[in-house]
Amino acid sequence: MPDTVPRALQDDVPTALHDDFLSRPAARAADTAWLERRRCGIHARARDRCTGPAGETAEAEALWAARSYPVLAVLAPVMSTHEEKIEFPGDPMCLYTALSHAIARIAEVRASGALTVDGYNDFCPALGRLPSPDYRLRAPEGAVRFTPEDLAAGELTTDQCVFDPRVWNARAETCFRERVLRVLRPRAVLISTVSPGHRYALAMARVVKEELPDCLVVLGGRHVDETVRYDPRARRVRLAPSSPLVADRPRGSLPVDLLCAGEGSYALDLLLRAVSLACDPFTGVPSTDRTVAALELLARHEKEVRGSALILALGTTDGRRHAFPLDGERIALESLPAPYAAFAVRARFPVFTRPDGAGMLTAHMMLTNACPYHCNFCSEGALVVGGLKRFPRHAVTAAVERVAEYVSYGAESLFFDDSILWAGDFTAVRAFCAELSALRTAGPGDALPGARLLRTPAERDRLRALKWGEQFTVDSLTGLRSPGEVRETLAALRAAGCTYAYVGIESLAPEVMRHIHKNLRPDAPESWEERVRAALTLLRGAGIEVGSSVLFGLEGETRATIDHTIAGVSRLIRDGLLSIASPNILTYHPGTPLTRQHGMADRLDYHSPDVESRPPYTYFEEAFPGVVSRALTEEDIWHIHRAAQAAWGGHRNSQPMAETAL
Repeated sequence: MPDTVPRALQDDVPTALHDDFLSRPAARAADTAWLERRRCGIHARARDRCTGPAGETAEAEALWAARSYPVLAVLAPVMSTHEEKIEFPGDPMCLYTALSHAIARIAEVRASGALTVDGYNDFCPALGRLPSPDYRLRAPEGAVRFTPEDLAAGELTTDQCVFDPRVWNARAETCFRERVLRVLRPRAVLISTVSPGHRYALAMARVVKEELPDCLVVLGGRHVDETVRYDPRARRVRLAPSSPLVADRPRGSLPVDLLCAGEGSYALDLLLRAVSLACDPFTGVPSTDRTVAALELLARHEKEVRGSALILALGTTDGRRHAFPLDGERIALESLPAPYAAFAVRARFPVFTRPDGAGMLTAHMMLTNACPYHCNFCSEGALVVGGLKRFPRHAVTAAVERVAEYVSYGAESLFFDDSILWAGDFTAVRAFCAELSALRTAGPGDALPGARLLRTPAERDRLRALKWGEQFTVDSLTGLRSPGEVRETLAALRAAGCTYAYVGIESLAPEVMRHIHKNLRPDAPESWEERVRAALTLLRGAGIEVGSSVLFGLEGETRATIDHTIAGVSRLIRDGLLSIASPNILTYHPGTPLTRQHGMADRLDYHSPDVESRPPYTYFEEAFPGVVSRALTEEDIWHIHRAAQAAWGGHRNSQPMAETAL
């Protein structure tokens, strides 16, 4: 068995590589017989414990309750400020997307009968029922989405099985212990985190282990994706210095049992099926050792492997890590269940407002998993993410149906989180807009794609009033296409309900832009600043409002370039070309080229629990002590905050979120 651990860790924690999901060995008759005996025994014991009223439906529900175990999903917040509020949340769509396939499978098993569908037919995660239309429109706000009355009344919804505190402080910890863990008593906790939230994810994991020592903790999300990877050529697990397995070593044992990295939709479903098989048949309590054995068994029986991912099991009794790489059939994004099928739409963006001025319920949607460009500071680039996947051009109808589905769930507005809408394919953009425009004006009897999902007049009215936005780059709007094609595309966007576009300006200083690989036409006769103005003019001319990110601290940044950019953005605001300007400080992400170029790859501290987020860092959407640009001093950051606030006024994106009720 080859050792897969980097040399620096070989003497401490060896890793066993299980590549059966890659080689696909034949199923064993003994496994099949064992699974059948186990399932029959579990079902027999479940029937013995059923005490519900007579009737086939009641018996099925009682059997389900007897063989299911509670699972809690947790969204780690991005930062906790000294004011005990949080300006920006984590990434709920990463968690929702990862859970979507597993939840759909569980719902299928439950509806079809426990012994008639592969998977989840002995023990099964109790991730709740799918939300009803009434629940979606009245979804509770706050970190805890269920009440004692909800538990007493019966099963929770899938949406209520999520803990989303938006902040991590003493009050949030007490709430997590007393109102969630001690009440729900989950057997498995799934924590999703981006890099700035990693320290809070670890703190949450420690609380889980203190309250429920036998509970399995699974850590996933973008931070794990970026720092833990499998190298198929070397047949080794590659760990970035800021990965959970390396960075937390000074504190001792990592309070995590399993890591899930890569494409999570299929991998998390597989892992939850393994955890279910790892539940003790008498107590229903899982263990890491039995999860490893269950993954080995599933590798011999799995009919298909989809996507590229890595599952790591930690803390086994043999003292080794166990690595399970997956590399199977490419996952088509349009074939995955919609993330909001199991969760309520909650976000409200101030750029989308009702006639009375109230913020609209805004759903997030993605047609691509990464950006096709390679800006050296960005963690969304295809080279960092591990490849570009997208809704293909022929899937325009699937995208329109997804929009209709979200509207049926209560969405009043929509924002496409893709770095560039349709990865910059303007032909697909126009085709999408044409189908969406036709659906918006359709009557109740029209047989258009998506029309069947809009069952009520209220849902059809929401689609007709739908506002939505997306992201573009300066290059996608100027120079790479003819002005006529750009204007035609923007007109189609506006006709389909697009009212907002977000464009990354980053900097207006030529000394900065020449370094970051964002300006694809550095030799163009127009300067970057002139092309920015041209792009914003095109958008505003089409009737589309524009917001932008401005990033300080890139290569070549000086106090002079800072002042140049702040003054230039102020002119764009003054001229009515820019409605929102969001100042940001360059933050080093684990996998970006700039992090390596600046020698920060092994110096990123996303794990220490005692690093306080404080002014001036808290005034920016993304900034945290220890991981921001080494080109800036704290005095520079104070200067950026004060100068941008003075020059941009109310156009500065500085609207904090209200403190989440606990």
